Amino acid sequence: AIEIERIHPKLLDFDLDQIGAALDPSADLDFDYLGVQTLYDRYLIVDKTGKKHRHLEVPQYFWIRVSMGLFHHEKEDREGYAIRLYNLYKSRRFCSSTPTLFNSGTLHSQLSSCYLYKVDDSIESIMHRGIADNAFLSKWAGGLGGSWTAVRGTGGFIKGTNGESQGVIPFLKLHNDQLVAVNQGGKRRGSGCAYLESWHNDLPDFLELRKNTGDDRRRTHDMNTANWIPDLFMQRMEARTEWTLFRSNETPDLHDLYGKAFEKRYTEYEAMAERGEIFGRKQPALDLWKLMLRMIFETGHPWITFKDPCNVRSPQDHCGVIHSSNLCTEITLNTSDEETAVCNLGSVVLDSHLDADGNLDHAKLRETISIAVRALDNVIDINFYPTEAARTANTRHRPIGLGIMGLQNTLYKKDIAFASQAAVEFNDEFMEAIAYYAYEASSDIAAEHGTYSSYKGSKWDRGLMPQDTLDILEQERGEKIEVPRAGKMDWKPLREKIAKHGMRNSNVLAIAPTATISNIMGTTPCIEPTYKNLFVKSNLSGDFIVLNGELVRDLKKRGLWTPEMLDHVKYFDGELDAIEGVPQDLRDKYRTAFGIEYKYFIDAAARRQKWIDQSQSVNLFLAEPDIKTLSHMYRDAWRKGLKTTYYLRTLGASNIEKATTSVKKEKRGRVGQTDAEAAVSAAAKKEFSAAEAKACSLEAMMNGEECEACQ
Repeated sequence: AIEIERIHPKLLDFDLDQIGAALDPSADLDFDYLGVQTLYDRYLIVDKTGKKHRHLEVPQYFWIRVSMGLFHHEKEDREGYAIRLYNLYKSRRFCSSTPTLFNSGTLHSQLSSCYLYKVDDSIESIMHRGIADNAFLSKWAGGLGGSWTAVRGTGGFIKGTNGESQGVIPFLKLHNDQLVAVNQGGKRRGSGCAYLESWHNDLPDFLELRKNTGDDRRRTHDMNTANWIPDLFMQRMEARTEWTLFRSNETPDLHDLYGKAFEKRYTEYEAMAERGEIFGRKQPALDLWKLMLRMIFETGHPWITFKDPCNVRSPQDHCGVIHSSNLCTEITLNTSDEETAVCNLGSVVLDSHLDADGNLDHAKLRETISIAVRALDNVIDINFYPTEAARTANTRHRPIGLGIMGLQNTLYKKDIAFASQAAVEFNDEFMEAIAYYAYEASSDIAAEHGTYSSYKGSKWDRGLMPQDTLDILEQERGEKIEVPRAGKMDWKPLREKIAKHGMRNSNVLAIAPTATISNIMGTTPCIEPTYKNLFVKSNLSGDFIVLNGELVRDLKKRGLWTPEMLDHVKYFDGELDAIEGVPQDLRDKYRTAFGIEYKYFIDAAARRQKWIDQSQSVNLFLAEPDIKTLSHMYRDAWRKGLKTTYYLRTLGASNIEKATTSVKKEKRGRVGQTDAEAAVSAAAKKEFSAAEAKACSLEAMMNGEECEACQ
């Protein structure tokens, strides 16, 4: 591999006898078929120099190559660190993101997952940051997320030409086409998400970018979009008062303000607009909210994300502003003219950290996280940066994003239904433990190597932990954040450690999607519920029939796994509500995503968010979405302090019909749904029965359309 330049010669610096002695070839047999086939087809190094392509790695060589690449520059005990990380991979306790797995230990060390940028109001910034830089980032397989709010809206005066601006939409169309033209590492088209703040006067056009009708020159079919919503908009919407849209060149500081400072300045601009000093267009905030919901109902975009929780709770509020999230909405980092934020990701496999009694194994979890955080921190120093702005940001602040996968598998092993208060409480418990050990690990590395450059003045430096910032958000809003504050662990020793040694990383936690790497690890994706108990997964490796093994084991224990039961499971796509003779506790335990009331997704996410210094990729599931239900759902997410949401997942019409027939047989609704909610939903369905949300769906992911930017 070194001879054909597929592996870096620096790996020869290791004591290869010590490394070789640590390998466990028998672990190659521990994969399930889907996992090992995914590795074989996409991750293992291949010699393509001859007529016949030849694999140069087996899974254990692959794991140790990645581990050696991440710890090569350690001055002491690099073999020991590499072996410890290898053992985490081998035993399915932790997995790095796909770019790291692809490139660690190779001559091309592009290990980061995605990038965040900000475009300013000049043609130079639009073409340089918005187009050229993004082309280089996309070329090297980076997913993109960025703010276009500063670009002046339609009708804005252009001093240089004495003309009027056509607004931000034509430039977003250009960015869309750039994503298509510059593919990711020659393997797949670029992927990106454009964010626009909700006071920009091009907002109505922005909301319609993903529609299939209208002028195609003002549509972006290949790019994701997201709303960047300030708290003041939500408050005006709930109060049924008016909202004013401005041109950003006339209100240039609004994008950099949040909380009470934003409200003060926004109302000043409204007064100026009333006097005719600047442009301002008023309309009911509720009408704009309905348009947002109608578009996400029809097209799946723009996603709903919240500006103020991201900024008010940011550890880095002393040295910048978060202007947007990333492609998958879990990263919340500052961006500026000089800095393109970078995401370095990895995920703990939660279901590998239970003891024999089904409780969290804290010692094991602490050990895993200690090595994982060190590996993620090392990515920053050895990474290839496509632009200088990315290098500047990553080395100055050293953010990482440690997440999780396997939540649903963990709940199965604990015999807890996803749609239950017990599951909500467990989310609180495990996230507190992961946060504690992750922040501890970062502080331990700071004791060895020093704090990150911009540490002084950060919330860490001011003695504020992420859970403390909920009260700050509550004060800024003047409204209660409906999240219990209590935890189970003693945080005093950690607070003292951070006060003494500081933090190595400005940000530590972020829960990203993990569709592909969770297949490799043989577990369920990130924080997702089971989508289906039985499905066919099609990807580059072929078609795989996937049946929920935990369900089969439970049915066997009850003596219910018969040929007839298998036929029923196949016919009803694994939906147990439609099958007679299945005990109620199993129906609840194995209820799939669209049978779960949305409040459980939001309540669990709110408990996790309490401890997380960045955000989460929170998908929301509704079989038949209607505007009223969507409004309740997203308002609930905002009230409970969520920073971001991700995809709205919906069922196709044929699946809805089948599911409805099944539910009628059993006379059941979604778990947790009250009679009143069911009545509201039924009434709304009459009005919107012809409409179907065309969001990117999990079915698409199962057909190989997997975004690997954040995995």
